Amino acid sequence: MLFNSLPFLYLFLPVTYFVFWRLHTKSQRYVWLTITGYVFYSFWNPKFCALMALSTAVSYGAGLGFLRWKDARRRRLCLVLPIVFDLSLLATFKYANFALSSGVWLLQAFHLNFRAPSFDIVLPIGISFYTFHTITYIVDSYRGVITPTRNVFEFSCYVSLFSQLVAGPIVRFRQIERDLENIDHPNRADDRERGWSFFMLGMVKKVLIADSIAWIINPALAQWQSLSALDTWLCMLGYTYQLYFDFSGYSDMAVGLGAMFGIRLPQNFNSPYKAADISDFWKRWHISLSSVLRDYLYIPMGGNRHGEWSTSRNVMVTMLLGGLWHGANWTFVVWGAYHGILLVATRYSQSVLTLWPTFLRKVTTFVAVIIGWVLFRSDSFSMASGLLAAMFSRKSGIHLDAARTLAGLLLIAGALAHFGPNTFELRHRWRPVPAFAFGVLLLACIGFIYGGQQSPFLYFQF
Repeated sequence: MLFNSLPFLYLFLPVTYFVFWRLHTKSQRYVWLTITGYVFYSFWNPKFCALMALSTAVSYGAGLGFLRWKDARRRRLCLVLPIVFDLSLLATFKYANFALSSGVWLLQAFHLNFRAPSFDIVLPIGISFYTFHTITYIVDSYRGVITPTRNVFEFSCYVSLFSQLVAGPIVRFRQIERDLENIDHPNRADDRERGWSFFMLGMVKKVLIADSIAWIINPALAQWQSLSALDTWLCMLGYTYQLYFDFSGYSDMAVGLGAMFGIRLPQNFNSPYKAADISDFWKRWHISLSSVLRDYLYIPMGGNRHGEWSTSRNVMVTMLLGGLWHGANWTFVVWGAYHGILLVATRYSQSVLTLWPTFLRKVTTFVAVIIGWVLFRSDSFSMASGLLAAMFSRKSGIHLDAARTLAGLLLIAGALAHFGPNTFELRHRWRPVPAFAFGVLLLACIGFIYGGQQSPFLYFQF
């Protein structure tokens, strides 16, 4: 079920919202949010609900273990075993075939013939996100950052909260612990205005901007070999904005849905295309992921505490694993390595970069990000190399039929992304004029949904 689908808008959300506010105790609301989370998740594949429930039970049990045992040995077991279990599930469902195919390729490179079995493994949607939820909960419990909850439904509703279940933000338990504890008496009026405002703005980003761009560039990129240099740049610039408005739109909708139920989800995007360097970009883009990688991988490896060489190594390892997290494809690994190299280079050249005009730094960073998105968007290295070759040549080819329409959309998207405020910088108060504008935009979004096919959010594939 998609946030931008008619069943969600006409049935699931109204029923979930209406029943929630008719319940009065914490336990009732925990149970209801757990049930609705599993119902929401079951629309993709009901079998995967059992997988999420198993991961939830193991992580919840680890929390109880931390409460019961104080000796170092048992606490380490409560830390290591559940994390190994969660990562094993993730590795099996997301990376098994990738590992096998990569192994076969490596053996063939040494002229060793080996036919590996191919498993028909379906990737459970959202597994990368809720696995990080459970792992951060276990680690924070071990570190003493949080006190594990004894209420199984409080924990299960945290893991299965439908607003952020399948594509984030990656929410740590400590970030919403207070809201979960006070879920029986949130400020309904303020949260309702903020919630609906965030949700509507996110839908506008997704349906009116991201999907409109996608309808033009997706058919063109399907025949990327024939694109001219100019049209390749237009398509990749279009994808750059599509990805941002698609994912930040989802994140805004998730934040809005959380607010409707009294739960404040963290900011996931902070105008990333205004970044002045790559380091700044990663402080603004997919904030929940980059902060998790920083706090649970980069810093435990040593961070920047042991000299420049160790720092560079830690950055590269973090970004390589961050790239691999996005998908079981070597293009994602190389994309992570690309950003790792940029981060290391930025660190060494910071004294020089600060002398550049801010505008030039922002333009350079944006172009570097676009080049990275070529790898991110490509299904193979041949596609990536072909697109990059076209972008930096005088290649002629077919011309986009809707080039002018795309150019208009890019101007609007660019103005909003580079110069407009982001959703967290706005005041979310429903006065007559904004309320009327929201109503018009809602009708426009519903009209687009009726007129076209449902378009999944891009980060659902991760």
